[in-house]
Amino acid sequence: MLLEDQRFLHEDLERLEQGISDRVLEAPRHIRDRLNRDHQISGFLHRIQQQSKRLLDIYNDTEGLRSKEIQSISTGDPFDEFYKQLNEIKDFHRRYPNEPVENLERVYKRKAPGEGESATAEIDHMFTGEEAYGLYLDMTRLHEEYLNLPGVQSRRVTYLQYLNIFDHFTPPQCPIKRSEKTTDQYFNYVGNVAEYLEGFLRRTRPLDDLDKVFASFEQEFEKAWEAKEVPGWGVETQAVGPAAPVTEGTGEGIWCPDCEKEFKNENVYKSHLSGKKHIKAAESRRVNANGTTNDETTGRSSTKPSASSTAKNLKERAIAEREWRIRKYASTMETVRSDTRVNIERRQGLTERERQQELDELFAESAEPSMRPSGTADDDSDSSGDEKIYNPLKLPLAWDGKPIPYWLYKLHGLGVEFNCEICGNFVYMGRRAFDKHFNEARHIYGLKCLGITNTTLFREITNIEDALKLWDKIARDKKKEKTGGENVVQMEDAEGNVMPEKVYYDLQKQGLL
Repeated sequence: MLLEDQRFLHEDLERLEQGISDRVLEAPRHIRDRLNRDHQISGFLHRIQQQSKRLLDIYNDTEGLRSKEIQSISTGDPFDEFYKQLNEIKDFHRRYPNEPVENLERVYKRKAPGEGESATAEIDHMFTGEEAYGLYLDMTRLHEEYLNLPGVQSRRVTYLQYLNIFDHFTPPQCPIKRSEKTTDQYFNYVGNVAEYLEGFLRRTRPLDDLDKVFASFEQEFEKAWEAKEVPGWGVETQAVGPAAPVTEGTGEGIWCPDCEKEFKNENVYKSHLSGKKHIKAAESRRVNANGTTNDETTGRSSTKPSASSTAKNLKERAIAEREWRIRKYASTMETVRSDTRVNIERRQGLTERERQQELDELFAESAEPSMRPSGTADDDSDSSGDEKIYNPLKLPLAWDGKPIPYWLYKLHGLGVEFNCEICGNFVYMGRRAFDKHFNEARHIYGLKCLGITNTTLFREITNIEDALKLWDKIARDKKKEKTGGENVVQMEDAEGNVMPEKVYYDLQKQGLL
């Protein structure tokens, strides 16, 4: 009965389109309801693709069954064909008396709050408590894995610091060397991070074409890998000359990529180039990079890639691909990442009671729309919008729009005003905001407008007059030091010792010369 299947598929597609249009017209107030709506629409779109594929197969009629059925209906006695199909239907229900009948009108219709299972039950099991329905990241387990990696165990990296550096895989943010990245522990770690970030994107953005975005990430990686431009996995070459490239380490000295060591003095760096340790490290690094074996008897190098080097290159490529995906995923979730850091800092200042109260309010807010009657939803929204927050002390508002606790207000000294004339008489509330603003763009721009380039020496200075006086004093001291060093008169005694003129006359008066 292909014609009946064809009719059923057309009806199913129309019901799906109607269900999608009904849900698109909704405007959920809570993120939980919005995610539930988006995931339902995503499921409907996926079913539309499946049903459309089945419908196209019927229309293509590769086996000719549809044409045969049409021919059997159009030729001969139509009642004979009708009773034949009727007997087949009766026989089917006789054999399967409890077969349920699918009602398409009720399948895709929005369920009322009292009908069956909660509409957001699936969303509740999709996110952890820390993620708050996709508002924040929950990478505590990955942070523990990172702390146990080789090269990181000696460093104490907090969770807040980890959120800033988990997508950095090159020095100085990442202390893990390239040779340590080929371990199974690191391979599993980057795989878990990439898997979590990809799953988080799929859970929070169900209506986006993420497969297309991920495919573009893979294409970009292929091009960068062929061009040897993947950060941390390029061709390792030793610079020829007195100085090596200052691209790793702290950036202040000279970095030797062979020894993976930084030198503060250029002379020390030059002398170590002829050492046995450096020569051995450079040779082994060159062999690992090119996959060649040197023939010591003939002095020639022959390219013979072994099975171990091939396996190592494949593993390095897999690790580099996962690191590339982590960077791309993190760049698309920069807002969620910053919100997570702010939320962690905020929760660190809360007591256990306040955290539990906040959790209860979150669940109560998410359950409130489903418990209210549909007729009173608009009235409640209007009344809640007109409700005023009682804030007689004029305390700053928290992320939820409510005043922060008074003890937190006093702890951070938010009632104390700090005025900065360099920032255009901008007033900072609290010592923390005042100390932080010296490194912000507003204060640095104000110093540059005054002609001051070295901003590190002007901390705690807020008056323009004081800043100009200090800058003039620094300039005079530098000029005096420079001219004083150039005008020193050198004197030489009978034994050929050279010394300044003042020292020479002092020793002569004492009779030591």
